[in-house]
Amino acid sequence: MFPQSRAASFSLACKGLVQVLAATALLYPLWTLAEEGPQMNLQRVKLSAGMHLMDVQVASTPEQRQTGLMFRKEMPPQEGMIFVFEQASQQCFWMKNTLLPLTAAFVADDGTIVNLTDMKPQTTEPHCSTEPVRYVLEMNKGWFSKKGIKAGSKLGGPLFGVRR
Repeated sequence: MFPQSRAASFSLACKGLVQVLAATALLYPLWTLAEEGPQMNLQRVKLSAGMHLMDVQVASTPEQRQTGLMFRKEMPPQEGMIFVFEQASQQCFWMKNTLLPLTAAFVADDGTIVNLTDMKPQTTEPHCSTEPVRYVLEMNKGWFSKKGIKAGSKLGGPLFGVRR
């Protein structure tokens, strides 16, 4: 009798485990949606454009770059995000799941802004650099133009001029 009750207990435990796994599989998409949210705790760096200072988050891993400023509902005027790539190439950005209108500055290794582009929220239209760059700085839309910063302007900070 002992072996039969042990087998029955094992069978019940297996059925219970299967039910838990099935419920987990059904709920997994809900968990991943709940985890989607703005990146708020990335490393920060101070940058400058002439007398204007910026406090920007650094997105340097593929995962950080992929999420970028998605899901952010607001951003203080002097804050932004700089995307750092391993090597210079044409960089293209879109605004999927991005709620804020932004301006992207495509930046050369020495901190020179190659080109700027305004981007509309929640669109998949590509916005690309006009030449290979390693950095892309996103700020609130209009921040650069209000400060008189344009293509050819130079940014300062610890990232620029450093070769990897």
